[in-house]
Amino acid sequence: MPKRRGLLIARLLWIFPAILLFLTINQIMVASDIRETLALGEPAKAEVLEIYMTNRVDVTYGYVRMRIPTDRGDVVRQLSMSISLLHAIDGKDSLDVRLLPGEDMEVVITEVARPQWRMAAINAGISFIGLILLTFGVWSWNRYLMRIGDPAEGAPSSL
Repeated sequence: MPKRRGLLIARLLWIFPAILLFLTINQIMVASDIRETLALGEPAKAEVLEIYMTNRVDVTYGYVRMRIPTDRGDVVRQLSMSISLLHAIDGKDSLDVRLLPGEDMEVVITEVARPQWRMAAINAGISFIGLILLTFGVWSWNRYLMRIGDPAEGAPSSL
């Protein structure tokens, strides 16, 4: 039974590379969506309704809520973003935005869109490197267990 438990755990470790694969794909899509909206979106002027930042040690979170006048009426959006990007727009009453209705990223703030998509692309790269390293480690461990066996099986019990 212990042999099967060790092998089961080794097989379950494949969940972690799968999570990193999902994260890599997600960040690639986010970067692509931001860049597409920046390139193809209609320019507009947004009225800043609220900028919220919490910069505690355990939580750094922030968002900007804005109203964007369009031909179809006003659109109110709340964009969560990095605190470092929020500092760049803090204190402003209006922002230049790009609006691309119907897309996953409908609104981007022109001033911070380029660093925002770059951060998402860098996150994708880091996730991909982690995916490669973790996949190699999990593959190696599974291969070792199949060829040599679980080293815990031969260890003397201390009980």
